[in-house]
Amino acid sequence: MNKNTTVPGVAAPARVRWGILSTEMDRLLFLSMLFSCLLIVARVVHTEHRHFIFLVWNLFLAYIPYFISTQLTRMETLGGESRLEAGGGGHGPVTSGAGRGLGWWMLALLWLLFIPNSFYIITDLYHLGDLYNDRTMPQWFDLAMILSFVWNGLLLGVLSVRQMERIFLPRLTLLSELLFLYPVMWLNALGIYIGRYLQYNSWDIVTDPFRLLRDIATLVIHPLRHQNVWDMVLCFSILMTLIYLLMKRISKALT
Repeated sequence: MNKNTTVPGVAAPARVRWGILSTEMDRLLFLSMLFSCLLIVARVVHTEHRHFIFLVWNLFLAYIPYFISTQLTRMETLGGESRLEAGGGGHGPVTSGAGRGLGWWMLALLWLLFIPNSFYIITDLYHLGDLYNDRTMPQWFDLAMILSFVWNGLLLGVLSVRQMERIFLPRLTLLSELLFLYPVMWLNALGIYIGRYLQYNSWDIVTDPFRLLRDIATLVIHPLRHQNVWDMVLCFSILMTLIYLLMKRISKALT
């Protein structure tokens, strides 16, 4: 069948765009992240100190899960188009998962390992009170700079989770939404604690898995000894769940 031929009775799907800045959302995200990085550049030029340069790295790590989920979504869309062109029918750009190979699932697992980085950036607000803040910049500038990075990280995280939600839950109900969303946010909250307080990175699951698993097992086996940990995980998981649900509903209310 010619690629330009559509299946009778089935609407032709939109073609997949693979460019990093192919959508309006991607372009707006790029401008927002560029603004944050320019604030860092302005601060470094003005103070001749690189105290907050780590925010750029944290934002890059926050972008990785969004990039992965975007590619997974496009792979799903491309798979749906292929089935339509072959006369197999379909139900829109996000498909039920037929034909997902090992590579797809490896990317999905990689997404799960990196998605806490998008929400971890919330804790960078701690740095407003760091002693190395030399006060050579107005406090409002540092507030705007750090808040812009936090905002971008949250946007990337919410959009990425939404993309994965659409992949795994094409027919969404409130119950199925919560059954998917809260475990993801709970793992994100645990990842935030592991990254901020235990000083692990996402790639330590490969480079130092036994020490990482040992420390997590200690938290699980002795929960009462680490009540503050589980209090934080509970608080942050609920907070991030509410942030996601509210941002999602607000976006619908504005359309």
